[in-house]
Amino acid sequence: MNKVILVTGASRGIGNNIAKTLAKENMVIANYNKSKNEAIKLKEDLQKENINIDIIKADVSNRSEVKEMIEQILKKYGRIDVLINNAGISQYKLFTDITDEEWDNIINVNLKSNFIVTQEVVKNMISRKSGLIINISSIWGVTGAAMEVAYSTSKAGIIGLTKSLAKELGPSNIRVNAIAPGMIDTSMNSKFSEEEIDDIKEEIPLERIGKPAEVTKCIKWLLEDTYTTGQVISINGGWNI
Repeated sequence: MNKVILVTGASRGIGNNIAKTLAKENMVIANYNKSKNEAIKLKEDLQKENINIDIIKADVSNRSEVKEMIEQILKKYGRIDVLINNAGISQYKLFTDITDEEWDNIINVNLKSNFIVTQEVVKNMISRKSGLIINISSIWGVTGAAMEVAYSTSKAGIIGLTKSLAKELGPSNIRVNAIAPGMIDTSMNSKFSEEEIDDIKEEIPLERIGKPAEVTKCIKWLLEDTYTTGQVISINGGWNI
């Protein structure tokens, strides 16, 4: 076992690829909330390759559920070396049509969850003077996006959280970075038509959308690195440079 890694929102999309890849050399705890079947499949698929992974249910925007999750992990493994805050939801809607409930839901799942999970995990990291936190933001957290104001706001908040925490936790030898993916081939982007995807590709210098594995490669590098902190790394094919 190399590192003990907690990945939130790991049952689908980018999180799924992160968990699958890192589990080959580390002990990964894959968090899920509503996607139980996908989480079970993740575990079963890896078992076929004789790779072990833990799956654990928790609503990461709920403090009591997060506390229980972290307590279980620490009881079993004694530490959490790496936290990857990946859980998130999106919305494509006119700003004037967003309801209070919808706004609160996106902010809670995408941003508040980072605050809660990180706060619960970092206590152990500070006591050991060691740790790595990787927050998954978005290109829209950097540039903003029409029709995705709530989502963009939540992802921009993650960037602010990342930079501030990097300064505060640096003296404890804890690095904090964010990854801001561009358009990645996941179910979250299934709302776009094939024509819309083609239009987006024309705006990207590399003329294609990204793959989850390309985000994971950056995470693998951050696991090996020892001197990068407070950075927002854009994996976007050159989109909006």
